[in-house]
Amino acid sequence: MKKIFIVIILFIALCQTSTLSAQDILKGKDLSTVRVDLLSDEDIVKIKTQLESNNMSIDQVESTALSKGMSAGEFAKLKNRLATTATLDKTNAKNVNSDNEEGVRKQEAVGNNKEKDVANSFVFGSELFDNPNLNFQPNLKIATPVNYVLGPGDELQVSVNGVQEFNASVPVTVEGKVNIQYVGQIAVAGLTIEVATQKIKGAISRIYSTVRSGQSQVTVSLSGIRTIMVTIIGSKQPGNYSISSLATVYNALFLGGGPGVNGTYRNIELIRNNKVYKNVDIYRFLVSGNQSDNVGLKDNDVIRIPAYTNRVTLEGAVKRPGIFEMKKGENFSHLLTFASGFNEFAYTASVNVLQKTGKEFKVADIQESQYSSYVPLNGDEYRVSKILNRFENRIIINGAVFRPNTYSFYEGMRVSDLIKQAEGLKEDAYLKRARIVRLKEDLTKEIVNIDLATAMTGDATSNIVLKKEDVVTVYSVLDFKEEYKVTIEGEINRPNVYDYQDNLTLNDLIIAAGGLTGSASKRVEIARMIRSEEIDDSNPNKVELFNIEITPDSNEQLTNFALKPFDIVNIRRMAVIHKPEMVTVTGSVIYPGKYVLAGKKEKIYDVVKRAGGLTSLASLNGVKIKRPIKKGQIEDLENIDLNLGEKDSIQNKLEKRLKDEVKFATIPVDWGKVIKNQSSNANVTLLPGDEIDVSPFNETVKVAGNVLLTSEIPYNKNKGFNYYLDAVGGLDAKGWRKKAYIIYPNGEAAVSHKVLLFFRSNPKVLPGSQIVVPEKPETEKMSAAQWVSIASVLVSMGVLLVTAIKP
Repeated sequence: MKKIFIVIILFIALCQTSTLSAQDILKGKDLSTVRVDLLSDEDIVKIKTQLESNNMSIDQVESTALSKGMSAGEFAKLKNRLATTATLDKTNAKNVNSDNEEGVRKQEAVGNNKEKDVANSFVFGSELFDNPNLNFQPNLKIATPVNYVLGPGDELQVSVNGVQEFNASVPVTVEGKVNIQYVGQIAVAGLTIEVATQKIKGAISRIYSTVRSGQSQVTVSLSGIRTIMVTIIGSKQPGNYSISSLATVYNALFLGGGPGVNGTYRNIELIRNNKVYKNVDIYRFLVSGNQSDNVGLKDNDVIRIPAYTNRVTLEGAVKRPGIFEMKKGENFSHLLTFASGFNEFAYTASVNVLQKTGKEFKVADIQESQYSSYVPLNGDEYRVSKILNRFENRIIINGAVFRPNTYSFYEGMRVSDLIKQAEGLKEDAYLKRARIVRLKEDLTKEIVNIDLATAMTGDATSNIVLKKEDVVTVYSVLDFKEEYKVTIEGEINRPNVYDYQDNLTLNDLIIAAGGLTGSASKRVEIARMIRSEEIDDSNPNKVELFNIEITPDSNEQLTNFALKPFDIVNIRRMAVIHKPEMVTVTGSVIYPGKYVLAGKKEKIYDVVKRAGGLTSLASLNGVKIKRPIKKGQIEDLENIDLNLGEKDSIQNKLEKRLKDEVKFATIPVDWGKVIKNQSSNANVTLLPGDEIDVSPFNETVKVAGNVLLTSEIPYNKNKGFNYYLDAVGGLDAKGWRKKAYIIYPNGEAAVSHKVLLFFRSNPKVLPGSQIVVPEKPETEKMSAAQWVSIASVLVSMGVLLVTAIKP
């Protein structure tokens, strides 16, 4: 008994408010009787809060707790409980926002995996139970319903506020009672929350005198909702479900996946105490949003979904086609209501139905007058067709009227009436003829021609009566005119093809084409087509040519030549006109920059001389010309067939390299020859866009490619090609020695070549040169089998030879 009293005292101590520190609780007189398993989760949270408020951890108070009699096992349990609470806090952190507000109820989460109803996908209402966002789950944050009946598992929040304070969360026990401290047990099971509140207030007022006097107030609220058990039969996922006591029929049906393949949507039974309590018709909710059938559930309720009695199919031009369930007494008009009625293209005068007679199929037509009386039969298939793609009163006019369009036809309409409706004839209308395309009775078309001028005067012969679907065409005089053009080319700012108008002259055309260019000459050639009714074999000319002279400085010519349709005008270019063209000089010259070519055959020596000549640091072997590759050169290469085969890509790679990579062609210049003799072929004639590049003197020789070390070696005039290869360690495993070449500073290249038998002549090395060793091409090694084959062939040839020379 004493130990129990100590445990109670310790429990009360652990439940004190957070104003006490963790040391005060753990410094009790005797902690040997503490049993951590008896502490609630709220007690553990309070201890954790007290430790955090004092900036202490559980490890820091371990020695104190053990010295006061707490066993190491109990302390380990306490430490583990605190750690578990911290983990739970982190896991539930995302739900703390509004759910921790005072007064929000707790409820065990209930859910079910949703599966797409493939079998019933066309049945009206099946999508209601496939949508995970529509679950009819009760809202736990609303005020407590006054008619809510309490039962075991519910939890009440009882508070006394005022002079006396009290706050406790009390569960309803399995016996249906709540146990309130100092008040005792109160039976509340089977009572509504309103009646239970009054009963609890009366019991508390007998203990708390301030409640009786009104100095303190009592509030009772539902803080935790119990879970009830319901059974669902006939659903896609039948079974027993534990759901909230606030749940409704639709919530339970959603958890069960809705009616099964053959389940009814119109007569679902809610069975309570072995009796049908409610017949649920889901169509009331689907069609009009009426939730009167969505009643609350009670423990041990059964939801039974029987098989349907009458289902029909409605397809075609309705707003919501599908399979619908019909109840006794409903007609075809109700079916149209379920489908939201006809759509805008529906033929509404009658509906075709395919019926089953028990022996065979039967086709019937329901007239519009029968919609409210016809009773659909089980298995009926209704098809609503579309209206015909034709018009009952259409007539069309197009052509030279102000408003060509489709108009409404009426009996007795004539040609003049339709033209008046189209705002009348245009000025260019052709009055001698109009055409009517008419549909005959055999559905073939005929053309009716009328005199439009007499028709507009009201003459009955021409102003005929029209028929529906007639297409009236009013011609324009412009339709019969050829579209005339003239062409101007040559030294004109906007050469092009222009429209011809009557009285068009050369001056008019020149102005329309933007005027003459500055290089236009006085000579103009005009070509005119020859028109004749007779063939003149003696005249070899195909066109008639006119050569005239104009004043190039003026767009207004004194001789204003009159043009005719399809004339071609060519403005000739001046015989002598040269715009200044330039070349560029870079590198080691006195005055680098751009220079104009002064002569028709300007030489490199002349331009370098104008640039001040070479500097003292220039390399005489480093003069070269970089000439841009022109588009015509690439086109010439494309037109050459190298006969390499269709699959060979050598020519394609060469063309691509010239287009994308190589921008200039390098012309090496032997400057020594140029200085000695300006008339030598080394003194190259320059072209516009050329760049003369003079390299500075370089005392090294660069060695690159497939060598062991890419490097620059000081130039030694007494050493040759092999010296520089040896100076970088020689060739690597892939180096191709016999194809090694040298590039001189002026861009010229040289390669070693065979002189006699195994002797090779290497090119001379100059300062600033670059030696390149290429990579050997990969060759496929012969296999042992290939060598054996070759050997066998040689042996066979030897045997044949011996046989042949034997006497």
